[in-house]
Amino acid sequence: MSTNDYIKFITQTFVKHFDTPKLDRKQHRIQRKEEKAPFLYRWFGILPYSIIMVFKRK
Repeated sequence: MSTNDYIKFITQTFVKHFDTPKLDRKQHRIQRKEEKAPFLYRWFGILPYSIIMVFKRK
């Protein structure tokens, strides 16, 4: 990718971002946060959840 292509891509992304209304950007950001996996699962996989489930059964 040449420098000119990279600058063109960054400019298009920047303009697209600021062409959207502020409310839509905020809703999109909130939606991304909600879709994110919980911290334990993201960093350590399924193991913490299995341990929690075992202790909840007892």
